[in-house]
This record gives sequence, structure tokens and C-alpha cells, in this order.
Amino acid sequence: MSTDPNRVLRRLPIVVGGLGAILLLINRLFTTELTQSQSRGDVLGVILSAVLILTGLIWQQVQPRSPETVELIGEEGFILASDLPEAVKTELAWASHLLLTNTVTRSLIVFSQGKVLLRRGILAPKSEVTPGPILKRVLETQKAIYLVALKVYPGQIEFDYLPENTQGVICQPIGNQGVLILAANSPRSYTKQDEKWIAGIADKLAVTLKGTGD
Repeated sequence: MSTDPNRVLRRLPIVVGGLGAILLLINRLFTTELTQSQSRGDVLGVILSAVLILTGLIWQQVQPRSPETVELIGEEGFILASDLPEAVKTELAWASHLLLTNTVTRSLIVFSQGKVLLRRGILAPKSEVTPGPILKRVLETQKAIYLVALKVYPGQIEFDYLPENTQGVICQPIGNQGVLILAANSPRSYTKQDEKWIAGIADKLAVTLKGTGD
């Protein structure tokens, strides 16, 4: 569904310009005797209508539009690995709750040392995470990767453990322990501040996981 708050504003010049042109035409058709002053007024009216329409068409292209939001396909869930210490479970629950309630994240996975520790939010049917080229790069370089519009990346196929209509993905390394995988329901929706905040939470999880030997 569209979430563009400027849709009406962007179309207003086109509507006003078109209406003005129609009214000018009607006035000309019903005018029996055309004076020079009226002729000059009609020319100015046509020019103004054309400028308004042109402005509206330009605004359609240059004014920023809010990214489209979708309803992710999947079932709501909260799954923790059963063999985790209670302290780690609490930390993961706290971190995931913050991310789901304060960012555009609608689904997330914590993957560490070859196993899934947490899946929360809208869950895809597949629960296993098989690292593809993108995830391997994050694990090897320990640098985050943000796929702003997942559908345009050929590598999207490796994220089959996320909802199939996921719009954006952040893969944030958790120290050298693993990776935090976040799925958003709209493209280009994470801000720079969000990315910094996500990195801070991942750093906190890295300390927790390292301290428990996971």
C-alpha cells in the first residue's frame, strides 16, 4: 500500500492548471464578440495553466516519496534456542523487542557460530540459515551490509529464511560471534541513526555471547 503523504500536493498544480484551461475554453466558446483585452487575458490564462501543469509534472519526479510499506508474509513468532542460558535468553528477548518496536524491522534473526539463536517477528516457513555470499562476507569482514531494496539485488535468493516479500535487509555483525539479520517491510527505510543504534545493540549482544562461550 502507498504511504506517500505528498500525493495530493504533487497533483494539485496539474488539477488546477487543467481546470483553468477547461474554463478558458468554455469561456471562449460562449463568447460572441472577442475583444483585444479578452484575447490578451486568454493568452495569459493559457500560459499560466501550462506553467501549472508543467510544475505538477516536474513535482511528480523530483519531490521525494515515502517508501511503500507492505505486510510481510508469514506467521508471527518468537523462537529461542532451548539450550541457551537464561541470561542470554533475557538479553536476546530485550534486544529483539527494542528493534521490533523502535525501527521498521518486522522480522529478525540472531545467527551465531553456525546456529540460529533467535527468530522473532514475522517468520518465514524455513527456519535454517545457510550463509550465502552476502552473509559470508559480513561474517568474514565483520562489517555491516545494508540492502536498501532487497528485490533489486540478485543475491536476494540467499535470504529464503526471511519473509518472501521482505523489502530491506541489514546484516549486522555481532563482534566475531555471528550476525544480526534484520528484515524491514519497506525499502530505503533505515536511517543512519537506526544503523548506528543497531550496531550498538549488536555490540552489546557480542559481549553477552562471548561471556557465555557461545
